[in-house]
Amino acid sequence: MQVKEIVAFLENIAPLSLQEPYDNCGLITGSPNTNCTGVLCTLDATEAVILEAVAKGCNVVVAHHPIIFSGLKKLSGTTYVEKALLAAIKHDIAMYAIHTNLDNIITGVNGKIAQKIGLSQLEILDPKPGAGPGVGAGILGQLSAPVTEADFLQNLAHIFKISTIKHSPFLGKKLQKIAICGGSGAFLTQKALEMGVDAFVTSDLKYHDYFDANDALLLVDIGHFESEQYTVELLVELLQPKFPTFAVLKSDTKTNPVGYFM
Repeated sequence: MQVKEIVAFLENIAPLSLQEPYDNCGLITGSPNTNCTGVLCTLDATEAVILEAVAKGCNVVVAHHPIIFSGLKKLSGTTYVEKALLAAIKHDIAMYAIHTNLDNIITGVNGKIAQKIGLSQLEILDPKPGAGPGVGAGILGQLSAPVTEADFLQNLAHIFKISTIKHSPFLGKKLQKIAICGGSGAFLTQKALEMGVDAFVTSDLKYHDYFDANDALLLVDIGHFESEQYTVELLVELLQPKFPTFAVLKSDTKTNPVGYFM
């Protein structure tokens, strides 16, 4: 089984044409004609993840976030990006990134979050014009029953393994219609308001973004890594049944660069 067959499978699920203009999805290092010995799935393809892949006999790393977003002028190993690339090249590791193209399908990153939260009746929050059904940014869905704001946040804390959640002021109402966007989703707040959701769960909200809730919904920031952590699980679930002749593993390396002091 060659790398290009893994690439073709992933791009059939999440075509590169669905990535955002700023993004850099696809095969970043390695030859598509290399025979695969194993796949390691991760959120971030850091140097530590590359070395983990080597130790586990995997020569393919499938990451959600591209290690390169813009052009490099040198490769001297002074930044985390350069260190990861040098390690991949040295050990002949193929790195593949499946980022906003996986964000923009209903069965992708946000679909996995919706599954974890327990949402049903899923639909795209902001459909991509002309792209067909199930394509676009964010997802909205329904909880099985209305819950209090405090209970909803407590459940999120449990599901996403977090001790601190930032949110806009409580409105004293039950929540049932929920919008979600893994990663940075402030650009979808207005759409969430238009759709009349009770809460919008995302990350990377700035101070003034919370005012945009406009006393109409609960804005919730659960952290970038935290919101997307189950993408790794999703990638394994997609790849394992299709490629049973070699190992498809979840990375054990913790790549979250954000810590919380309690």
